[in-house]
Amino acid sequence: MSEIFENIPVIVFEGKDSTNPMAFKYYDADRVIMGKKMSEHLPFAMAWWHNLCAGGTDMFGRDTADKSFGASEKGTMEHAKAKVDAGFEFMKKLGIRYFCFHDVDLVPEADDIKETNRRLDEISDYILEKMEGTDIKCLWGTANMFGNPRFMNGAGSTNSVDVYAFAAAQIKKALDLTVKLGGKGYVFWGGREGYETLLNTDVKFEQENIAKLMHMAVDYGRSIGFKGDFYIEPKPKEPMKHQYDFDAATAIGFLRQYGLDKDFKMNIEANHATLAGHTFQHDLRISAINGMLGSIDANQGDMLLGWDTDEFPFNVYDATLCMYEVLKNGGLTGGFNFDSKTRRPSYTLEDMFHAYILGMDTFALGLIKAAEIIEDGRIDQFVKDKYSSWNNELGQKIRNNETSLEELFHYAEELGAPELPGSGRQEYLESVMNNILFK
Repeated sequence: MSEIFENIPVIVFEGKDSTNPMAFKYYDADRVIMGKKMSEHLPFAMAWWHNLCAGGTDMFGRDTADKSFGASEKGTMEHAKAKVDAGFEFMKKLGIRYFCFHDVDLVPEADDIKETNRRLDEISDYILEKMEGTDIKCLWGTANMFGNPRFMNGAGSTNSVDVYAFAAAQIKKALDLTVKLGGKGYVFWGGREGYETLLNTDVKFEQENIAKLMHMAVDYGRSIGFKGDFYIEPKPKEPMKHQYDFDAATAIGFLRQYGLDKDFKMNIEANHATLAGHTFQHDLRISAINGMLGSIDANQGDMLLGWDTDEFPFNVYDATLCMYEVLKNGGLTGGFNFDSKTRRPSYTLEDMFHAYILGMDTFALGLIKAAEIIEDGRIDQFVKDKYSSWNNELGQKIRNNETSLEELFHYAEELGAPELPGSGRQEYLESVMNNILFK
């Protein structure tokens, strides 16, 4: 079989002084940082939908990129197999060990679900053949339940029981495929679970139905041997005006309310966090302190635009703060999926590689600098000292639930007035971060 990316070499590490556009400047897979190889800290994954399917279409224009990969006609099983060939060649040349998929990324959806499932069986057999003899694995799978018009009111949140049953069927098949391909996780939702107006919406009814669908998915997944994590991918809006998985805190509250928190973790996407009015680091921290930081969709948004732009990450500050949270969490059960797409004018095959080199180098540099921040110790020590007053007898009694409102009332009366809390020294800490990033 001839190469699809015939003018692209295997991408190797050349170091930060290299000017070779087809080389890593910071991602050195075998470099050991805090006791683990960089490749172990950063299990990168290729997003099937953006990398192999997205041609640059936007709401104002059609494709600019040719993603036929040599197939004579798009939307055919020949094209589906060409995407598999391209994907595996792409991952091998970049040293990427994982991929993620939606069901209808893999094959064209037929009018009859039986035919769609037959196509999925055929293509997953072909993917297994391509996986043989490689170290490439499936990170996670999911089902696209937002693109087809039937899902205009969501899948789990739909007002149609027939659409709900169809969504369940898609989830079952996507779980079958995830297990077949050895996937480590299964993701909800990235869909339309929300509302446009409360005037026509029964929120309680919809959320209960979403939870029932998730419980059925967990029960079925465990029955067929799926031992990985289920994930929720929080997103506040788009395509719906309001979505039920608004942010990490909202999604965690939902999981606990409906008894799903033992099986689910968060798949945090940077761009979704900023759409919710948070930093990327915020949603990572909220997930981590609740024991639910599972996987990451590595991208970034444009703060001047109010939608999900899915840009390849280049912001080293954000990547550093992300990796700080990941290192403090002891790593991820999942990985770093590049849910990112090249910009519409970046339409060549070479641009696909430039984009992944950028993303992988950005997170590698973030990892290096996050480890330096932890090893430097000044920021962690400051945070520890900030709360040192809680180490006294009263602080310990409060923390251990050994006091009362009345006791604190009498303590405050005797105290008279507390001194101001110690300075937060935000500007100093930001200068420490700059000092470490740019030394």
